[in-house]
Amino acid sequence: MAAMCMEESIYNLLPYNLDKSCKAPRYVSTLKTYVKNTIQQSKAPWKTIGPPKVQVPNPKDFLQKHSKEPKLPQRNKHQGGKKVKPGVPKLSDHPLMGIQSSKNFISTNAANVIMGVPKKPLPACVDRRQGDKYILETSGLVPKYLKKKDYGITPKYVTKRNEEVKRAQEEYDAYVKETLRQKAMKRLSDEDRDSLLEGLKKNWEDVHHQFQSLSVEIDTLPKKLHKERLEAEMKQLEHDIQTIEKHRIIYIANK
Repeated sequence: MAAMCMEESIYNLLPYNLDKSCKAPRYVSTLKTYVKNTIQQSKAPWKTIGPPKVQVPNPKDFLQKHSKEPKLPQRNKHQGGKKVKPGVPKLSDHPLMGIQSSKNFISTNAANVIMGVPKKPLPACVDRRQGDKYILETSGLVPKYLKKKDYGITPKYVTKRNEEVKRAQEEYDAYVKETLRQKAMKRLSDEDRDSLLEGLKKNWEDVHHQFQSLSVEIDTLPKKLHKERLEAEMKQLEHDIQTIEKHRIIYIANK
């Protein structure tokens, strides 16, 4: 009985059930075998270290001298050189006489006509049933575009389109030039440089006068901030004055 009773505790006053959570099965992709086969097909056993088996060269086929030099083909007697004309026949030479041919020219011509491709008849026209026949090409009934009044002249729509393209190109070129001109750097004149330098020096004197007018004892935060601001302004003005005095020619970029 004592074994069955649990130890007295406030946690054992209310009964509770232990929920044993079952672990879900591991996910396995259905494309796993397809991916493995694809990767295996794209791989090669000699991708980095060469083929697994290399044919060993024969020691008898060693590299000989001048073996890799290009060899010219053997020259033929009939190639190149000047063509020599046959010599002039001599007075003692006589032409061959009495040569007869056994060719039947009548049969040959008849066979050529029979086996040959017939010619296409020329297009012709007849003014009446029992009238004369005229070739249609030279009769004037077929229009010939070579004799048109506007043959070889550029059509109006093509000329208009070319003018529009040319006008658009000119407008674009003008826009590019204007943009480059606006973005180009402008040189500062000597008068503007001197006036700018005098203005900076005057501003430095005003800031320096304010700095000299500060109280000897700076014990509050506003006084410290005011002093730091005056020192920063004086430092910036001194830097600008030195830069302008150092460079005689100054260019200003247009934004």
